[in-house]
Amino acid sequence: MSWKGRGVDPASRSLVSRKWTLLLCIGCFCAGMLFSDRMWTVPEVKGISRTARVEDEKLQLVSEGCDSTIKDVKRESKDILGEVSRTHNAIQTLDKTISNLEMELAAARAAQVSILNGVNTAFSSRKRRDSVRATWMPQGNKRKKLEEEKGIVIRFVIGHSATSGGILDRAVEAEDKKHGDLLRLDHVEGYLELSAKTRTYFATAVALWDADFYVKVDDDVHVNIATLGATLARHRSKPRVYIGCMKSGPVLAQKGVRYHEPEYWKFGEEGNKYFRHATGQLYAISKDLANYISINQHVLHKYANEDVSLGSWFIGLDAEHIDDRRLCCGTPPGPDFLYNSAGMEKSVPSSIGLRSHIANGRLRQATSALHHLIGAAVGSASLLRGSRRSTGGAEKVRMRCGLQSFDREQFFQTQEEANAWHGSGLETYDTDNVCNMKM
Repeated sequence: MSWKGRGVDPASRSLVSRKWTLLLCIGCFCAGMLFSDRMWTVPEVKGISRTARVEDEKLQLVSEGCDSTIKDVKRESKDILGEVSRTHNAIQTLDKTISNLEMELAAARAAQVSILNGVNTAFSSRKRRDSVRATWMPQGNKRKKLEEEKGIVIRFVIGHSATSGGILDRAVEAEDKKHGDLLRLDHVEGYLELSAKTRTYFATAVALWDADFYVKVDDDVHVNIATLGATLARHRSKPRVYIGCMKSGPVLAQKGVRYHEPEYWKFGEEGNKYFRHATGQLYAISKDLANYISINQHVLHKYANEDVSLGSWFIGLDAEHIDDRRLCCGTPPGPDFLYNSAGMEKSVPSSIGLRSHIANGRLRQATSALHHLIGAAVGSASLLRGSRRSTGGAEKVRMRCGLQSFDREQFFQTQEEANAWHGSGLETYDTDNVCNMKM
């Protein structure tokens, strides 16, 4: 249908079209503004300025070194450095304490010497062991105190019987359970096996105890532990030390005699003597030599006599042989003591004993016996002038001769032990001697 048919003017139609076009544009613009405002929020000027201000403050704080994060890091660093400093100081203090303890320990060790005393014994020697326990070997807590404070260990050394678990072994086990002073060796007991026993003893002792010296003593010998320790302490700084009463006896080729040497031919012509070696009653070796025996025990040759065997093991080594006559265990006085009218024992052997010492070449014992006889003669003469003066005269002579009694407070632990020693007739000897033979 056309405009003309309706009777509308053409100019009016053009005007209407412009108005509608303008309104449509305005509506589209408003719709676009409404849509853009919902989907894209433009930051306000105030927000932008606030953000910029915060950034400026952070930059200022960073420039001044006052940023909170950096403060925490620095605080943690200071704490770590403080801990390190305190730890360092604690370590220095601990080092000083350890150094002081080491110096005190060194001083204590310098004042004493650790000794392992192995008392060689046999199944048939129960009475000898009891005698040792009653005299110079402390018992119970006193023995433990001696070990802990003085470093001196004493043990009876014994092996096993040929019949393992037999009556002899059970008896020794019961004895050890009672006293706790036996060292059992992996060795079959026998007089002809003393060399093997000595070798096994040193190897076992080194494995069980770390000592400066390892001593072997027979169970029929009384030992002055204090004098022995002082004697060995003089040689503590020396390596490879072999200490004893050195001798060089004849090599006995004749069969059937005591101490017969089946390998006599190795020592040259008949009548020759052994090399120098310590008597078997008492000797000591340093830790180096004991370790040597332990390491080489399977290739060390055994002679018939154990003291000869021990000497042969060291004859080719760079070891120092020390002949200390204080380790020569003298023969005790016989039962023929002299008594005065007051019943006081003078402990003087008869002239027969003196002649016996001289005949056997025991000059030290002969001199001691002679001194006793002089004291007895003076004491007997003094008896005519009264028992008090006789006692004083005898004491004066004994002091001039260099004889005095043992210091019982140092030597014995209890009065019972002192009484037992007195009962054995061994209370008066040279105080320099380390040992004396029991009766």
